[in-house]
Amino acid sequence: MHKIFIDGASGTTGLEIRERLRGRAAFDLIALDDGVRRDVAKRREAIAAADIVILCLPDEAARDAVALAESASGTRFIDASSAHRTDLAWTYGFPELWQDHRSVIRTAHLVSNPGCYPTGFLALVAPLVQRGLIPADWPYVVSGVSGYSGGGKPLIRRYSDGAPPSYRAYALSLEHKHLGEMQGHAGLAHAPIFSPAVVPAYRGMLIDVPLPLHAMSGAAGAQDIAAALGAHYQDEPLVRVHHGGQPPDELVIPAAGPPSDRLDLHLFADADGSRMRLIAMLDNLGKGASGAAVQNLNLMTGEPETAGLLI
Repeated sequence: MHKIFIDGASGTTGLEIRERLRGRAAFDLIALDDGVRRDVAKRREAIAAADIVILCLPDEAARDAVALAESASGTRFIDASSAHRTDLAWTYGFPELWQDHRSVIRTAHLVSNPGCYPTGFLALVAPLVQRGLIPADWPYVVSGVSGYSGGGKPLIRRYSDGAPPSYRAYALSLEHKHLGEMQGHAGLAHAPIFSPAVVPAYRGMLIDVPLPLHAMSGAAGAQDIAAALGAHYQDEPLVRVHHGGQPPDELVIPAAGPPSDRLDLHLFADADGSRMRLIAMLDNLGKGASGAAVQNLNLMTGEPETAGLLI
């Protein structure tokens, strides 16, 4: 049995992870009472007693938590914050992104969970850049809309109380903590222009990447791009690639959609295959956060990869 401590178990992500692990015989959850969960000494004890610690904390608190671990304790970490996603000492916890990456995660001491928006962007773009089908030096644009649960308890309260905004665009300074993660793990020469927004749905998100293939020097055609993404994810239990046939009239984030750990990639092209829209759909609290942490935990403990996940 593996001893697991969720540091930050009272937050949105931590609560979902705890619920996913509840009742699983392979895991013994270490819990701190509300009165001592911020006590540094108690947290240090819990971290030392755990085989794996899952960090569901703000970035600076996540860094502090890692520092609490004794260097010889052998405790392993999964960090659901953005603190270590571009840190070369940490393994990026996206099993589907690179060939044989699961074996790296299985033996890793430090694993950083991907962000929700980068999960969609990287799933669409990184395999194509890796194969040279689209250029690494193109000025990519990515638009995304997310349910308000992605903003944590303060934004949940804002949307739950009174009359919330129907559409909230943000990161208007063109700076965002996800940019380095998107650029670095996709192997891009430039950070993309990222346009995120929040919509009045509790969970769920759409990430939209336009590809003007006719303007990209050396880019492949739409059929080759669709074939490459289909081949890359063909054996993946959580990822579905949708291409061909009559496109739907719309893609919708339900106002109260169910939890999911699926990642659906929708590929749309114009008649001559010179322009595309690549759209990822996922649950920001599922494959974008808690579900991804459980998937990584399963790999790190030798459990079936999809155990506890909602497919």
